[in-house]
Amino acid sequence: MPQSASTRLHPVAALRAMRHLIRDREDTRQAFLLIEALRGKTTLRQLARFRQSETGRAMLAERRSLLARLSDRAGLAALPPSSLGRAYYEFMAAEDLSAAGLVEASKIQRPPSVDEITWFRERNREMHDLLHITAGYGRDPLGEACVLAFSYAQTGLKGFAVIATVAGFRIARRLRGQHVMRAVFEAYRQGRRADWLIGADWESLLSQPVDVVRAQLRVSPPIYYPRILPDLRRIIAAASAQSAHPAAL
Repeated sequence: MPQSASTRLHPVAALRAMRHLIRDREDTRQAFLLIEALRGKTTLRQLARFRQSETGRAMLAERRSLLARLSDRAGLAALPPSSLGRAYYEFMAAEDLSAAGLVEASKIQRPPSVDEITWFRERNREMHDLLHITAGYGRDPLGEACVLAFSYAQTGLKGFAVIATVAGFRIARRLRGQHVMRAVFEAYRQGRRADWLIGADWESLLSQPVDVVRAQLRVSPPIYYPRILPDLRRIIAAASAQSAHPAAL
């Protein structure tokens, strides 16, 4: 029986998006296009799992908006300094990012979908920068690759694995002698060992200390990434001094 357009894999489109992304790693839209091209039935399976939990069913019934909570900058800034929400606020402010910015980057054409799937996809998208903080990775190229490897372990989305692997090898070529691919694989193992973060009640966790959230979700700290980060920052600083396009790894 043929698959519907919404669940068919599109390897040619994925390859095209990957080529664009290699040319410009800041082109976030290409990352979303690649992930969409290789999505297949993965999201449907994840949504079925989400429905099996009491928390998941409650969130689906409420259609609560994680985006609205993450966009409340004043509310996040008022949380205790050690909390996940305050760490998220400071992370986004330092990187000059916003939750709405990720929404804009992800706007690509998709076949019509039922409301539950749309809501579920959007919630997963909005979790991305929370994973940076919870898993312990920055927004530098290696940090992004590690978060995607972590996310692949959590979701099974093939696009995450492709981007993480390609980015890891590119960085490894610039950081010879460093265990770059071990850092990426460690992030994957981190995601495998952790609880299923897609089913977490992030709205409630925002007020909790980051260390408590990590312990509750069984997210272990990375070992290789912090060791590599100083050398990576030196390369980024050198690239920034030589080019108008920093971090061109």
